[in-house]
Amino acid sequence: MGTQANIEQGLTAWWQYNQELWQLAATNLGKAHPLQQALNEQNQADFQSWLSAINQQPDSFLKQQSEWWQTQFAIFQNSFMPHTTGEKAQVVSPERGDKRFVDADWQENPWFNYLKQSYLWFGQSLQNTIENTPGLDPKLKERLAFFARQSVNSMSPSNFVSTNPELLRLTLESNGQNLFDGLALLKKDLAKSSEMLRISMTNENAYTLGEDLACTPGRVVFQNHLFELIQYHPCTEEVHKTPLLIVPPFVNKYYILDLRTDNSLVKWALEQGYSVLMISWKNPDPSMANIAFDDYVVDGVLCALEQTEKQTGETQVHAMGYCIGGTLLTTCMAYIAAKRMKQRVKSATLLTTILDFSQPGEIGAFINEPTISALEQYNNQHGVMSGHLLGTSFSMLRENSLYWNYFVNNYLKGKTPADLDLLYWNSDSTNLTAACHNFILRELYLNNGLIEDKAVSIRGTKIDLGKVKQPVYFLSTRDDHIALWQGTYEGAKRLSSSVTFVLGESGHIAGVINPPAANKYGFWFDGQDNDDPTQWFESAQHQSGSWWPHWAQWLHQLAPELVPARAAQSDEQPGIYDAPGEYVKRVI
Repeated sequence: MGTQANIEQGLTAWWQYNQELWQLAATNLGKAHPLQQALNEQNQADFQSWLSAINQQPDSFLKQQSEWWQTQFAIFQNSFMPHTTGEKAQVVSPERGDKRFVDADWQENPWFNYLKQSYLWFGQSLQNTIENTPGLDPKLKERLAFFARQSVNSMSPSNFVSTNPELLRLTLESNGQNLFDGLALLKKDLAKSSEMLRISMTNENAYTLGEDLACTPGRVVFQNHLFELIQYHPCTEEVHKTPLLIVPPFVNKYYILDLRTDNSLVKWALEQGYSVLMISWKNPDPSMANIAFDDYVVDGVLCALEQTEKQTGETQVHAMGYCIGGTLLTTCMAYIAAKRMKQRVKSATLLTTILDFSQPGEIGAFINEPTISALEQYNNQHGVMSGHLLGTSFSMLRENSLYWNYFVNNYLKGKTPADLDLLYWNSDSTNLTAACHNFILRELYLNNGLIEDKAVSIRGTKIDLGKVKQPVYFLSTRDDHIALWQGTYEGAKRLSSSVTFVLGESGHIAGVINPPAANKYGFWFDGQDNDDPTQWFESAQHQSGSWWPHWAQWLHQLAPELVPARAAQSDEQPGIYDAPGEYVKRVI
């Protein structure tokens, strides 16, 4: 492990690190977040309900406690007792994909092996106790399980120098330099943080929009107070007669669909012969507090549809909506139907889109009256929900891979995070206006009003998703923790459309940004039309490779006609300025 001098210097550095860490935390993050009180009160009430349920079934709890002690003893024997040659089996092993315990000492060193297994068993037994407690409301169980997991993972021995063999070894061998380097990185992150620590996932100066990312050539052809409309230059001599309009989520910047040239969905669609237009939402500031969901529907999507006709001459488009952008697009289609206006959407492609919010995934832990009321109060006070705060909150839904992993790498190992396009985009946050966020929280998540006939009004017009009749290509992803595919499957059934439901491998982002050349993830399709998503999955066909060609074939069958390529810029339609435009560069 090192000489006596190394050990003394390393331990001294560790002690100094902890002292300064506490001082920094008290100085920079000493104020509790305004939502913390509501969460604490809810958690306390949930905990009391759990204790009450346990007290009513003491025999069951005692049985679980006995099992806990028996397994702890088995772990002790497994870790410290002599073994025959060969790798010893573990009593408790990490879940698939858990990378916290890959260092060899977690297996080979008896103390760290015991620490790892004992910790894992504590987490598993706690979750089992919650799951097996009779008489608990399912929503209460979900909240208890979520926050218990958050607490357990925050206390993982992998998160502390003294209980992580890799960190301890690194600290001793470097005389604690990793901790001093990590402290410098922590100070930088604290300087840009406000109510919650923003851990850098990548170098935020690594890329330049329009050069490294969002670099598909195009022209901003329209701008209003909510969005810029980008029309991309064609890549083929002929294009499909029906253009493609993409509605990205307004909680992120659009260029997730146009990262680099080799993984850009925009670039690929152009190469397939489509005229592609993209909405680029403005990053709102507090002056836009009253901009509501209605405005994003009418002044956003509907306006973009009208402008697409002006640019291309086509009265109908293939429309694609991603995540909440898909929810917005579908709402606009229902609004058009309710107003009996000319339907401008020929087909809709919905990517990881929630329409039925009864299965909101792990964000459901925050969907209750006290927490939403606190969020509404916060939004109304600040005018916007901070994009950085929202991004950190979503990262905490996958805390080990998207939060604690970077905490350990940056602040304890002292390593600068790698330059990755996807993580750069993920860190390039956008705010949400107070009125829009309040609507999403209460009317969509809490009340689940979108699936109810005429429960949601857009500019005074009650809408019904059952009036949406256009063909829909509905892509969900199997490991999506934001839009659970079983829930999106249920939502697709609320439409009167002919729905082609496709389930991609991987998650909310990687399952969508899956170019054919990468040949990384496959997909399922053509399952039996069934009310049960599990039965659909069991009957579906699996195909390796990207879903993109499957989708392009679906579009082509709907509208195969070709026309000469349309220029994004001409003397009659000069546009405003080149893509990626100005709104996407706005940082708040």
